[in-house]
Amino acid sequence: MTSYELSRIAAQAAVKKKGMNVVIMDLQEISLIADYFVICSGNNINQVQAICEFINEEVKLAGGQPALRIEGLKEGRWILMDFGGVVVHVFQEEERLYYNLERLWGDAKFTYLREQE
Repeated sequence: MTSYELSRIAAQAAVKKKGMNVVIMDLQEISLIADYFVICSGNNINQVQAICEFINEEVKLAGGQPALRIEGLKEGRWILMDFGGVVVHVFQEEERLYYNLERLWGDAKFTYLREQE
């Protein structure tokens, strides 16, 4: 599975769990950290944790490996899922606005997903 395919699966899983403002950021030309970031928001701790768990399940179902590392799951305010070439950030909205990764990585190519995808 390519990093692009994994990013799409993760983003679509977030949409299925009612994640808000789901975006895939293509970092291939600007960073060595990862090829892609997937960023989304949830309304509360429970939803943020559920999105994270569902992404991991969907990646495994698609034949991918589960996240190499997950940080912040217990707190549920900002969960970082490291899949190697893809890093998924699941935020509560307040945390997302504060850290504003989209601005920080503003040179990336952005793809926004909608509920119907």
